[in-house]
Amino acid sequence: MFAPWRIRYIEMPKTGGCIFCELPRQNRDEENLILARLGKAFAIMNNFPYNPGHVMVAPFRHVGKPQELTEEEVLDMHRLVSAVMRAVEASMSPHGFNLGVNIGEVAGAGVLGHIHIHVVPRWLGDTNFMPVLADTKVVPEAVRETYYKIKKELDRLLP
Repeated sequence: MFAPWRIRYIEMPKTGGCIFCELPRQNRDEENLILARLGKAFAIMNNFPYNPGHVMVAPFRHVGKPQELTEEEVLDMHRLVSAVMRAVEASMSPHGFNLGVNIGEVAGAGVLGHIHIHVVPRWLGDTNFMPVLADTKVVPEAVRETYYKIKKELDRLLP
């Protein structure tokens, strides 16, 4: 498989910090693939997605468990999940979605200690032999191109 964009992930410096805390503070939303912000939460593209259009929604505050979220954080996160789903539907026409939260390393959390909701579009036939035989997932579009499609729709949908 030829996937030259993956080298950025492999060579990325490991800062030990939290991407969900650090990236929004930088105020470089386009560069950091941040799609939208509400008062207590934001949506960001997964730069190393499981499927095209894979978005994550997180609170700005470093919180690890759902029961630690304030009502305002829960509301803004779910408003963003809904808006992201509408934007992805309009721009990518998926057949369905996987929504998920991984809490703790044993549950598959890649970023420990900062809760986030995965919004993963799915299409009929998007599962095939590659993940089974080669432990490889084919993502047919560059993440930045997908970012612009979804961002255009989110800008239209959110005030």
